[in-house]
Formats: sequence, structure tokens, C-alpha cells
Amino acid sequence: MDALARNEAQLPERPTIPANVIVGAVLLAAFTVFITWRAHRVELDLERQEEQPAIVDRQAPEFSAVALDGRTVSLADFHGQKKVVVAFWASWCGPCRLEMPNLVNFYKTHHKDSSDFEILAVSIDEDPTEATNFATAQRLNFPVLLDPRQKVAESFEVEGIPTMFVIDKNGKITYGRAGLDPVVQYTLVRELGIQEKIEVQVQGAADGSASH
Repeated sequence: MDALARNEAQLPERPTIPANVIVGAVLLAAFTVFITWRAHRVELDLERQEEQPAIVDRQAPEFSAVALDGRTVSLADFHGQKKVVVAFWASWCGPCRLEMPNLVNFYKTHHKDSSDFEILAVSIDEDPTEATNFATAQRLNFPVLLDPRQKVAESFEVEGIPTMFVIDKNGKITYGRAGLDPVVQYTLVRELGIQEKIEVQVQGAADGSASH
């Protein structure tokens, strides 16, 4: 009996978990569930934003807008001469800020005076000063048009930004995308039919291999 009592006395007590630790674990689990649900919702929202606008394959609405340099630019100016990329954006739009540098690089690489395309970046900023400041800070190298009352955006049935359209020389919308395009440079190369860069690189590779 004495040995049994000694053994029982030597048994360690079960540790008690503080209430704040239990509450913390429950809150952490709830937060994890919430974040997972939220990420799924964001993913679904992005999928919706990236859907092709319904206006694709229709004739593009005619429009005229004032550019930052003061001149009036019309879509009709390019009919029969150039394809037109119309990109709707705003200075306060986070995804637009991410996409603009890619457009700048694309334009710098592929656009020349003789090019058969033009990019028109249509700002829906209510305050034109905000668009001007952003264009200056980011050194936008293509025409920036002002649409403070969003009349042009409404005619294109724009529901969110960034939204981009490619219009052929006959005025038909051949491509459209709502939402951020992380590979917009490659998208435009494809949609505008730009091939000279690829051909030069292939030719250069062939010449290099032949010289060995």
C-alpha cells in the first residue's frame, strides 16, 4: 500500500492549457478559414473581370476626346490606316498602375512612325490633373485621352478598369479584355500581328549557328 501511494504521488499532474491559448487557437483557425474563403472569392472576381467584353466582334463606337497635349483625337482619324489599341485606365486604379509600365515598354519597343497601329490610353479620372500628373511621372509615351465624364467608357460598355480593346483598320473590335493582363506585351504582339521582331531574332540565331 505504501509503495502504491508513493507511485501515485509521483505521477505528474496534467498540464492545464490557459484559456487565452485556447481562444487564440480558435481565432487563428477561424482567420485561416476566412482567408481561404476570401482568396477564393478574389480568384472568382478576377475570373469575372477577365472575361471578354460583350462588345468584342462589333463595330467600335465612334468617339472624339481631348488629349493631354490639347489636340482632339478621333477614332475616325485611324480608319483604313492603323489598328488602334484603346486602353481604359485611371490614376487611382492599382491594376492600371501595374499594367502601364508594360504598355510603355511595348510601345517603346514596337512603335515607330511607320507602324500600322496606335495606342490610345483613355483616362476616366474625374480630375484631369490627376491623369496629367500620372502620365508625366510614368513617362507615358503614347497619346493619353481624357474622359472625365466617362462617356467614351460607357459607349464601350466598360464595367471596370483596366479594360483594353484592339480595333482593326475597318473599325471592328477584334479583341477585348477586362482586368489586369500580366503579359500584355505578348498579347498585343499577337493581336496586332507584330512579327518583325521575332523574324529578326530567328534570322540572327540562324546566322550565328551557320558561322560556327
